[in-house]
Amino acid sequence: MGDSIIPEVKDLEINSEKLQKHKEKKEKKNAAADRPGVAELNPWPAYIQDRLNLWDKLKAEYNATIASKVPEAIIVTLPDGKEVSGQSWRTTPYEVAKGISQGLADNTVIAKINGELWDLDRPLESSCQLQLLKFDDPEAEQVFWHSSAHMLGEALERVYGGCLCYGPPIESGFYYDMHIADRQVSNLDFPVLEGIVKNIVKEKQNFERLEVKKEDLLEMFKYNEFKQRILKNKVTTPTTTVYRCGPLIDLCRGPHVRHTGKVKAFKITKNSATYWEGKADAESLQRVYGISFPDNKQMKEWEKFQEEAAKRDHRKIGREQELYFFHELSPGSCFFQPKGAHVYNKLIDFIRSEYRKRGFQEVVTPNIFNAKLWQTSGHWDHYADNMFSFDVEKEMFALKPMNCPGHCLIFDHRPRSWRELPLRMADFGVLHRNELSGALTGLTRVRRFQQDDAHI
Repeated sequence: MGDSIIPEVKDLEINSEKLQKHKEKKEKKNAAADRPGVAELNPWPAYIQDRLNLWDKLKAEYNATIASKVPEAIIVTLPDGKEVSGQSWRTTPYEVAKGISQGLADNTVIAKINGELWDLDRPLESSCQLQLLKFDDPEAEQVFWHSSAHMLGEALERVYGGCLCYGPPIESGFYYDMHIADRQVSNLDFPVLEGIVKNIVKEKQNFERLEVKKEDLLEMFKYNEFKQRILKNKVTTPTTTVYRCGPLIDLCRGPHVRHTGKVKAFKITKNSATYWEGKADAESLQRVYGISFPDNKQMKEWEKFQEEAAKRDHRKIGREQELYFFHELSPGSCFFQPKGAHVYNKLIDFIRSEYRKRGFQEVVTPNIFNAKLWQTSGHWDHYADNMFSFDVEKEMFALKPMNCPGHCLIFDHRPRSWRELPLRMADFGVLHRNELSGALTGLTRVRRFQQDDAHI
């Protein structure tokens, strides 16, 4: 009899868990609804309509220019060698895909023309090689998430009315930064933002591309100091592109999916604070992260994976087993406790034994170098912002972020003979990299670390 009760008890536990989750979800939704000011702005910020008015004028001019172009016969070559006839400035990749099958056209995220990513509805300009990429292609995945970031950006403007900054795809999803002068984003706002995005999906807003003169864009984004900086400091050409979906118009190289209806599953995952272009002395921004997929099944699979990953999170295990921890007084720098130090040293012993088998000799190099070394190596021009640097007796020094230049100094400190080659050097030197605080993630993204670094 006892055995027969066990399944019933388990069922009760499962149902209890479901009820608790439902209760928490409902409480979160109610809290968001009750939070003052958390709703779509009515009316929208004035800059949205001003932006649209200029867009309509410039778009009409563009359409007239395209219509005036005389189409010529072109040949579109597919990956299997098949050739499809078309017309320049008229035929689009989507039309080619649809000519093969409607299913292919519907499942294609983005086109690739002669190796360049290309909007599905953007007319072809000449004969070309055409590839049609689906979501399972890494490049298409990034395009999909980039488009999703624009949808998030539209929702952010409609709720907070701030100034959008950067909104790129990342390794697993996307984010958008926004400057909001008088408030902060809260996770209680997520349901409101997701509700707006859900409507954006239903509206199937087309992603439209437009190449615009720099001076017109300075006028279009006159309300946004951050876009002004991008245009003035980073756009070096007379024209650049903007994309529109619904009321959102943003500086963007693209390309994008055909319309917002392609994003069937959308979720905001977290938010954080950051700085403009990662500079601590610049404006503070609100960053909102998200994830999206072309169907709900993939979203559920992702959520399940996240649940399992959370159970195995090395940060959680490290605390529970007293291996290591992190502290706010030294962000991104790990404290290894006795048990963790034991594992750490065992790992180093193993790596040392492997080095010896391969003929490497261990060296010890300084942690601090004059910036002249990094200027000579070429790192300073490209990596200075990611280094911890400081003045010493009126000269610039920095903590080393990598061992390579130090090993070059070892090689260079005396004349060498070809008989010494190859020189194999190994180094467990401490490295420091000035990662953004918002990017720090346990042991996978740190500021202070040692690596099994070796050079030949």
